[in-house]
Amino acid sequence: MAQFSRTWWGQRFIAALERLVDPGRLSRGRSYARGGKVKSFKIKNGLVTAEVRGSVNPYFGVYNEPLYITTIEFQPISKANWAAAIAYVASKASLISRLMLNEIPDTIEDAFAKLDLHLLPESKSDFTTTCSCPDWSNPCKHIAGVHYLIARELDHDPFLLFELRGLSRDNLKVELVKSPLGQALSAELAAQQSLPEPDTTYYTQPTTQTVETADLKEFWQGNKRLPQTIDLSPPASVPAVLIKKQGDYPAFWPKEGSFITVMEELYQRVRTKNSTLL
Repeated sequence: MAQFSRTWWGQRFIAALERLVDPGRLSRGRSYARGGKVKSFKIKNGLVTAEVRGSVNPYFGVYNEPLYITTIEFQPISKANWAAAIAYVASKASLISRLMLNEIPDTIEDAFAKLDLHLLPESKSDFTTTCSCPDWSNPCKHIAGVHYLIARELDHDPFLLFELRGLSRDNLKVELVKSPLGQALSAELAAQQSLPEPDTTYYTQPTTQTVETADLKEFWQGNKRLPQTIDLSPPASVPAVLIKKQGDYPAFWPKEGSFITVMEELYQRVRTKNSTLL
């Protein structure tokens, strides 16, 4: 498994297939994927199409290397289920923050499971496979080999999991940004990606200021009274975005409770305490 996938999502994809496909077929499929038998390979709109070279076998009258057409089509998730899944993901800071940063949370499959959905294959009805080879068994070794190449592609682009289920990366981002938390994260990321302004020199130019001599009595006592009340500053446009980007359970948080919940309570206490001092 490790030879075909280095990431947890690719390894889980292979593990899911190994529960559904005959081990003998998978073994021969691994040899096909490892031996460069797959001549061409492309993924578009959830459909995987590949050309796989067959074996020369004079015993069966095969004297020239055949070329078989293999297809794997994954069952797409319905629009209604996608809407429910995106609404749930967008409500969890630990999930949406990782997705907005082009990362796949390791708990994404658990989040889908709460809605009785899944990204990874759970049964043979989750995908339909065909091959032009004469093997009556489905999946054949050619299809099994293509499965391993899909896992390798997932290493390079984990969002392929969503595309195989009928939702592209761009559409996923568009739907996530529509949520309140997605809008806050998007605004913060856009601010961080602003281009630096050019400068004519590497050094800070000194500035001169003319300081008028002030009367000591006027300086300490002043001519105007200080305001009796202080206007509160407007709330931040992106409240606690640095905290929320860490997620509910960041790596440095050893407790069982949510990190964001604890910080929200702390911020509320500080805000309440400061309001009584004004």
